[in-house]
Amino acid sequence: MLKKEECVLYSGGANGAEHEFGVQAEAYGIEEVNFTFEGHGIARVRGVRVLSREELSKGDVSLAYVSKLMNRTYSDALFIRKVLQTLWYMVNAGQEIYVIGKILEDGTVRGGTGWGAEFAKLCNKPIFVFDQERGRWFAWKEDGWAEIADPAALRIGNRRFTGTGTRFLEENGRRAIRELFERSFR
Repeated sequence: MLKKEECVLYSGGANGAEHEFGVQAEAYGIEEVNFTFEGHGIARVRGVRVLSREELSKGDVSLAYVSKLMNRTYSDALFIRKVLQTLWYMVNAGQEIYVIGKILEDGTVRGGTGWGAEFAKLCNKPIFVFDQERGRWFAWKEDGWAEIADPAALRIGNRRFTGTGTRFLEENGRRAIRELFERSFR
């Protein structure tokens, strides 16, 4: 079992899943780093790390490429670009990625969070998604999502982990985060 005093949650501090990941990290005494940018309203104030313009540019990516990869259109709006750049930092910092959201038919995850999941796949990092509609955890295996047969066995396995997901957190998603922390750090 991991020593919680050696662990760090990397997140974005936004309302919804990221807020709940932070609440649980704080409750268990786990360090929290919330990447954000100037002008971005977030729900967590603990461990805030405001990225400079120069730092954000390190996470820049072609929106045309991301749109093609994700089978959707990302506008060239500065705000969306900064959100994607921030996700780059969150995924780079964590060695395991935990996402709350919905897995779509094409294997991507809904919303802006989907880029974080795709980037984790590209980086070959262990990624786990709790699909709120199905009420189950899934893990990315080689070329597709596999349901985790025994979710009670799913535990955070690396000291540096990322927690992100939908702003529209449902009760089963909140419970999934809470139980993940309980299994991992009780």
